Amino acid sequence: MITHYGSEISGWLDTVPDLLDQAAERWKLTLGVYHDAGHASVVATAVTLDGRPLLLKAWADPARFRNEVTALRLWAGGPTADVVEVADDLAAAALEMIGGEPGGGERPSRELQMVAAALHGLHTFGRRRPRPCDLPPLTTYLDEEIRPRVRRRLETVDLGSWHELVNVVLPELLALEEDDGRATVLHADLYRENVLFDWLGHPRFIDPLPMAGDAAFDWAFWTVYYDLGHGTDARLATASRIARIPVPVLAPWCRALAVDGLLYYLETADPRAPRMADVLARLSAPIQGNRP
Repeated sequence: MITHYGSEISGWLDTVPDLLDQAAERWKLTLGVYHDAGHASVVATAVTLDGRPLLLKAWADPARFRNEVTALRLWAGGPTADVVEVADDLAAAALEMIGGEPGGGERPSRELQMVAAALHGLHTFGRRRPRPCDLPPLTTYLDEEIRPRVRRRLETVDLGSWHELVNVVLPELLALEEDDGRATVLHADLYRENVLFDWLGHPRFIDPLPMAGDAAFDWAFWTVYYDLGHGTDARLATASRIARIPVPVLAPWCRALAVDGLLYYLETADPRAPRMADVLARLSAPIQGNRP
């Protein structure tokens, strides 16, 4: 979290034990152990008076707390973790523990198809229910975060042998346009660790970074990042079939996210950079005419 927010977050981290104690006392929970400290929150296990296991989560950023809880409540009854308790003053919430234990249950053999169907269901909830007007719009994220940071990194990062590959894809990123007909509430953080499986083997989405916008963004994120460098073509084909978004429409979103990811990995000397470059090359093959 210090890497993500900077050293100024240290003061908040010092308050976390007391903050979690307050939440547990308020909701009559017995605290367990710290489970995870990610980029934006701290998570601990907890148990209710009747023995129900929960996760107690505290966010460093109140806005991120509000957005996540808003999205999870919008998706209530769908393939997500239930919100059990919320404390706005603490920026904390008690959430369902998927599968009864941290990390959820065993992943089924048909994971790919099941997650795709569940994501389609999540988007359906986002379309059919009244959409909160205070969720960040995808358009703002594209215009004020992704495109500016790509431009900045292009001036400072050494692309080496991937220079031509990035240059071919770059115009697509700048020209991406949303389709209002696909607008929904996006999860927007579809890494594999954010999709757990419950007692029945059903996928449940956790830790969203929600926005309102074109569902193509989520499908592209899932295609590129869910299992980076493995099964990309299968996810793209599955995403297109389930979402009914043609591959030629979905692929530019995938390439745009892959370019953004590659530049980030190069800037931070992340060892995943070559893997992301391979993903980008595969996704770019139709442009260069070298895909079978």
